[in-house]
Amino acid sequence: MKRRFRDLIKTNRWLKYVPNSLTLCNSLCGFLAILTALRAYEGATPEESLPVFYTSAVIICCAMVFDSLDGLAARIFNAASMHGVQMDSLADMVTFGVAPATLVAVMTHSLRAPSNIGRTEEVLIYLLCSVYVGCAALRLATYNVHAILEKKSSDKFSGLPSPGAAAGICVVVAYAWNSDIDLTRYAVVLPAYAAFLGLLMVSPIPYTHAGKWICSVRRNRKRLIVLTAMVLIAAFFRIPGIAAIVTLYIFAGPVWALCRLVCRKGHPKPEEPVPAGTVKR
Repeated sequence: MKRRFRDLIKTNRWLKYVPNSLTLCNSLCGFLAILTALRAYEGATPEESLPVFYTSAVIICCAMVFDSLDGLAARIFNAASMHGVQMDSLADMVTFGVAPATLVAVMTHSLRAPSNIGRTEEVLIYLLCSVYVGCAALRLATYNVHAILEKKSSDKFSGLPSPGAAAGICVVVAYAWNSDIDLTRYAVVLPAYAAFLGLLMVSPIPYTHAGKWICSVRRNRKRLIVLTAMVLIAAFFRIPGIAAIVTLYIFAGPVWALCRLVCRKGHPKPEEPVPAGTVKR
């Protein structure tokens, strides 16, 4: 079976272009999400513009599907290359860096009403969104460097993955569209949350590789149970359930790192044994 599949790839060399095609779809989704978010200025009221933001968030989530498929296709068709790694990071910069920051900036500006925003507040909003974009660029550049220097991949990321940060923003936007809350106060917190996600991207906090974690559930019964529970939560509670799962994934990293730090302080490192014949001063 494997031999036939290898022969199929050799005889159909166009299959080698499938991963890059999926990566292009990823970047085009990011571009479409930006254009969709900018359409919010056509709405007369915040309630009319909120469905536009929800649509933009859904498009970014669709890009995550293409982002997952291009890596899978590269492994299946044996088409992994440094060109694909660089292209994937460029696409992620557009889709999971620029697009979410644009969504947050436009949403905050629109829901707060331009006439009610002072110059200082407007600059602060743009600065917080710029923190997210800058951290996403640093995160993806670091990932490229590790991909070049390290031959083997790890099951954990150092810092929040850029798709995870984008998902954190998208579920917040979707939750705002699905619930009745004060959008004016909600919009004030969103840029600060985006900056916080950006800082998590460049932090040394380890995060689990979600794709590899899902692929490993066949060999791990506990992970299969957890995945089944997450699917049931998403199916029954829909947007609130998905928002809770994504938020738990984002905050699990800092909480776990804080717990390890506290435990390390509570159990000091034992002193090294002094070699025989030496005088301890």
